[in-house]
Amino acid sequence: MELTRLELDDPRWRGFVSSHADATPFHHPRWAAFLAECYGMHAFALAQLGPDGEVAAGLPVIEVSRLRRRRWISLPYTDRLAPLAGADGADRLAHALAADRRSAGVDAVELRAGLGGAFAEDAAWLHLLRLDPDPDVVAKGMRSNVGRNIRKAERSGVEVRAGTSADDLAGAFYRLHVATRRRQGVPVQPRRFFTLFWERLIEPGIATVLLGHVDGAPVAGAVFMTWNGTTIYKFGASDPAFAEYRVNNLVMWRGIQDACAAGSHTFDFGRTDDGHEGLRGFKRSWGAEELRLTYSTLADAAPEAGSGRAEAVLGAVLRRSPPVMTRLAGELLYRFAA
Repeated sequence: MELTRLELDDPRWRGFVSSHADATPFHHPRWAAFLAECYGMHAFALAQLGPDGEVAAGLPVIEVSRLRRRRWISLPYTDRLAPLAGADGADRLAHALAADRRSAGVDAVELRAGLGGAFAEDAAWLHLLRLDPDPDVVAKGMRSNVGRNIRKAERSGVEVRAGTSADDLAGAFYRLHVATRRRQGVPVQPRRFFTLFWERLIEPGIATVLLGHVDGAPVAGAVFMTWNGTTIYKFGASDPAFAEYRVNNLVMWRGIQDACAAGSHTFDFGRTDDGHEGLRGFKRSWGAEELRLTYSTLADAAPEAGSGRAEAVLGAVLRRSPPVMTRLAGELLYRFAA
């Protein structure tokens, strides 16, 4: 069955995604459209249509072109995103996607999930927490130290508030985010990313930002996306000078409580790369199930593995440079991380 290109706002695609039980916030048409707008790329959906003309299977895609090399990515800057298909449709979709790639002259199709017939990469770790309408039921699966840290934050007077203006995200959270990325030695997204994120995702009610305050000042924050029964922890940032207050724990707990109230059945802690054992332990401590995350590439030859040397050098430079260098690196380089 051939694939049909659909615009992300095509009613057939929007209706299919909205009705599919496995769709996550990353499948929502607004996410791919936001990424494409922010970075000047082209986003669309590749769909298999049934006899009635309605979508039977498919996936959102962004085309990335660099040095005359074309790639379809589903999706860049996204932790995990499985194609949407029925149990008996995944293989047909994989074959159709491989054929469409060749006929379109695309060098590679990259997916943030496993796919039959593709080159597989053991990418990272994934942590999923099963939710209940009653947050107290979820709390029973947490390790005892998590509860102690939450109570300590509450006794210390930490206040967690949802952002109510764009400046809460592109101002207060962004400042914390830049400092956090600098410590990690990683370029930060351009400020316009968060300004547009507010307009395209938070204002329509698909995402939220929570800020933890000590003595009225924001010292930690997190960004969550919630839709179709899944809440995703997308970004987090904090000031280590206030670590003793355990603000991160209270912000995360509030995010989980909000997810329960919104009717989510799954809380996705996001991707954790190999070597970040402390972060893996933090996510497991909430009672999350740890799974291996696999990425796939459809191409004529297996993709070359990067040495990581350039990233290591850049990280060392950023950690020793003023915050403005982290921002500048993001402005110049982040687009090429797709």
